[in-house]
Amino acid sequence: MDKKDFNEGLLGFLDASPTPFHATNNMKMMLQNAGFLRLYEEQKWRLDEGKKYYIIRNDSSLIAFTYSKNKNYVMVGAHTDSPNLKLKPNSVIKEHGVVKFGVEPYGGLLLNPWFDRDLSLAGRVSYLDSNNTIKDTLIDVKKKIAIIPSLAIHLDEKANSERTINKQTDILPILTTNDDFNFEDFIKWQLEKNDIRDAKEIYANELSFYDTQKASYVGLRDDFIASARLDNLLSCYVGLLSICSVEASTPMMFIANDHEEVGSESTSGASGSFLENTLRRMYPDYEDYIQMLRSSTLISADNAHAVHPNYPSKHDKEHSPKMNKGAVIKINANQRYASNSKTISKFMNIASNLGEEYQQFVTRSDIGCGSTIGPLTATRLGIETIDVGLPTLGMHSIRELAGSEDAHSLYKIILGYTL
Repeated sequence: MDKKDFNEGLLGFLDASPTPFHATNNMKMMLQNAGFLRLYEEQKWRLDEGKKYYIIRNDSSLIAFTYSKNKNYVMVGAHTDSPNLKLKPNSVIKEHGVVKFGVEPYGGLLLNPWFDRDLSLAGRVSYLDSNNTIKDTLIDVKKKIAIIPSLAIHLDEKANSERTINKQTDILPILTTNDDFNFEDFIKWQLEKNDIRDAKEIYANELSFYDTQKASYVGLRDDFIASARLDNLLSCYVGLLSICSVEASTPMMFIANDHEEVGSESTSGASGSFLENTLRRMYPDYEDYIQMLRSSTLISADNAHAVHPNYPSKHDKEHSPKMNKGAVIKINANQRYASNSKTISKFMNIASNLGEEYQQFVTRSDIGCGSTIGPLTATRLGIETIDVGLPTLGMHSIRELAGSEDAHSLYKIILGYTL
């Protein structure tokens, strides 16, 4: 796949995936189009060599794999979630002439960029149908229904120097001046748009606000891609396209976990059992299972901090990744990243043989280092792992920025592991 088609597909994927549920559903459809068959964890598996499969857990995490006689799997791991504002259960607040929604920040999001944005709402809703059965469905309002207005500088003269944001009181989106607003009626209206007309009662929901501005190219030469949720749908897309591009006889796996932004400790997170359960069912013989793990490689793909041209001092001078200069190998002496000299060397060798650029990132020694699903998975399974990422600015903002060259380059390097 050439870079233009790759990036056009990426923009569409980003726009169609406002939540982990939607991202997972979109990946499911792409896998089905590529000939992958769905497995269900609650059913007995009968795997056939030379076929391709996928599994979904919690509607928000996905694993896809080819079933090959070869045990040296190339695994690509990413995460489906991004920082956002999630709706609270009793969310409707009516005061001061408007209707507001109570929200709770999810993950380590930058709050300032959320002000004065056209927001919509999407996620999963559970309801009771006419047969007294609890069902789940995804909704995406799409309409620009809310905004978080800034406080005018006239009312806060120190806004540009000292303003802080209170997560409980300052970031509540306003929806309407209509005091008759009813949340259950609103949700039923959204269900009707999905041709669901027998919802007797609305139960729980997992709904998140998102920016309605579309993903787009930015720059004089379309140098950049700007979008919400680049961290980490960018890596999800790279991993997904990679496994869809190989033959069924090629041993490969793609893992997209939820809840990385809040620590990965959930049934669908990387600290959970999803991947291990899947691998044990693929290789029920323990000797085969261990042989597969020790002959395979995990590429943990999560965005990397590009050097900010206005804040270069925030980076180690010798390890300052630049956008459109290749994928980033992430290294940390304290094992916040799982890369080691063996896995790094293999990545370097494959990239060099393909003529693809690569960079290395080490955080400043006096600045804390984030982590990824890489160390979690390496610890749990004992699989050789490398942490890589694509250089990004504005990470955890409502709109992030990445180079338009880098994702396609990483895609080619991952495919190079299969040659």
